[in-house]
Amino acid sequence: MATEIDIVILSFAQTEELKQVTVNCLNSLIASEDPELIKFNIIVVESRKDLKPFQYEYGQTVYPDESFGYNRYMNIGISMTSAPYICLCNNDLLFHAQWATEILKPFSTYRDVVSASPMCTIHHTSLGVEPNSGLYPGYRERVEVSGWCLFFKRNMLRLIGQLDENFIFRHASHDYTHLLSALNLCHVLVTSSLVDHLDHTTLNKQKPERFDELMWKQDIYYEKKWGYRLGRKWEML
Repeated sequence: MATEIDIVILSFAQTEELKQVTVNCLNSLIASEDPELIKFNIIVVESRKDLKPFQYEYGQTVYPDESFGYNRYMNIGISMTSAPYICLCNNDLLFHAQWATEILKPFSTYRDVVSASPMCTIHHTSLGVEPNSGLYPGYRERVEVSGWCLFFKRNMLRLIGQLDENFIFRHASHDYTHLLSALNLCHVLVTSSLVDHLDHTTLNKQKPERFDELMWKQDIYYEKKWGYRLGRKWEML
């Protein structure tokens, strides 16, 4: 029987070029595994409302009525799924062959592993990490934690709850890593699982004011929630 994995992908097909980014992501995902061994249940949460009722291939495309929020839209996708494993993905990803087969291995080998990220051959090699160099446990964003691709056991959500919807974009993955660390939940980078991240393909197309809203305006809430816990003082202005 195939292992089922729920895949939630956020997309913003603002242009035909960006729509193709999502299509490329899905094509690489489907080509990456034998469907008799790995079954992907795919939910694409699309932000471009006037694209409705368009459906991407291989899964279900939904167009939320709610305004965009990275964690809000991920929660919508999660609520529509039920498999024992969930993978939360940006749309600007390219999946290598057997990435899922490889990322599942530490979950069956080590009972305490509840969360993992694949390695990006573009980003991680620039840090000196080589493919097939083992597991890297830890909570550092963009090192052990690839915020663009988070893979975890569904039952972990009973401990961390739903994703904090106050994070519209920036710091969403930081919040995830701090929760794992605070609860002593084991996360690993799996260097035999390869998923390349094209890095901010959609974000870089945004107007300056929208870019600022998605990135820098999240800093205040992040510092209020985590600054004190991380040893920084929060001062009322």
